[in-house]
Amino acid sequence: MLIPDSLPLLSPAEAEHSECVAGHLRSLIATGGGWLPFSRFMDAALYAPGLGYYMAGQARFGAGGDFVTAPEISPLFARCLATQVAELLERAGGGDLVEYGAGSGALAADLLRALAGIDALPRRYRIVEISAPLRARQQERIAQLPGLAGRVEWLDGPPAAAWQGVVLANEVLDAMPVDRFRAGRSGCEAIGVVAAGGGFAWQTRPADAALANAVTALGMALADGYVSELRPMLPAWIEAATATLGKGALLLIDYGLPRSQYYHASRDGGSLCAFYRHRRVDDVFARTGLQDLTAWVDFSAVADAAAASGLELSGFATQAHFLASLGIDRELVTALEGANTREGIALSQGASMLLLPGEMGERFKVMALTRDIGGTLRGFSFRDLSASL
Repeated sequence: MLIPDSLPLLSPAEAEHSECVAGHLRSLIATGGGWLPFSRFMDAALYAPGLGYYMAGQARFGAGGDFVTAPEISPLFARCLATQVAELLERAGGGDLVEYGAGSGALAADLLRALAGIDALPRRYRIVEISAPLRARQQERIAQLPGLAGRVEWLDGPPAAAWQGVVLANEVLDAMPVDRFRAGRSGCEAIGVVAAGGGFAWQTRPADAALANAVTALGMALADGYVSELRPMLPAWIEAATATLGKGALLLIDYGLPRSQYYHASRDGGSLCAFYRHRRVDDVFARTGLQDLTAWVDFSAVADAAAASGLELSGFATQAHFLASLGIDRELVTALEGANTREGIALSQGASMLLLPGEMGERFKVMALTRDIGGTLRGFSFRDLSASL
């Protein structure tokens, strides 16, 4: 399998681990009769216990890793987000903040500090984390917050008992497994994975009823041979994450588009790719277990799934508009007042990355889904794109 020359060579330990993951995937393919839906391949590559990218300590966040998220880019992100969380907690009558997929723990730490600074701390900050290595990293970071660490607890899954407050998921949906499909005049085809030599290859077969019906339900006129993806697990995840939530909200932040743009003719081929050392890798079969696999989010599908779970769409905006509504300009001015030259440059550059269209400003969207909370939310006061869904 050819790897671009610009990508660094694997260490012996990395190569060994990648081969272990590949062996596990080949076993799944054999068990499946020689063909595996890509959603199962992606799920195992990312989440197989002790092997997957997020489960074996391979996930790398920040400048020295495979990708960088908004909390690692700038503390201004959490300071603005805290304002929106505080408003939601107030409208819910208080409660907990439940974060899914907390990654390095940077967002949790920054949010706790920011919420404490505006006297809006949740009763509990609960982190749902299935990865033992990531949980250990988060716990180490949170332990450095005197007076706040005791408010944090970790869960293996959604809260079992009834509660109220805010569910937060920053860059979680993009790592949720997707199925690939190809539209055709003779019917929809599923694009799955087969073993090929020492690696893997794509192979199509007629889609089963579930996938074919899901593609039809998109309501899009797709050209013959059009290839894209969809997330079969999305409705179940939203239902589980909010099943015990009473009055409160689900706040989602990720890169994605409304359905009409997601499945536009110009986006033939879909958005599935991998990331390794901050480089986009089109070969999702390379470096199994060592590279992140991801696809953009169809936010219209999110809104539909949320409605089916009894949630109301209360806002949809680009990240730039969301942060502008929450006063990132004022937060930047305040932060610069106490910063030296080097810190000031970093703060300004970070704000630019969060806001500029060519960076995260337009690619990332924010969606608020609420239960028993009415009225316009502050983060969507500048421009709400809900009608585009």
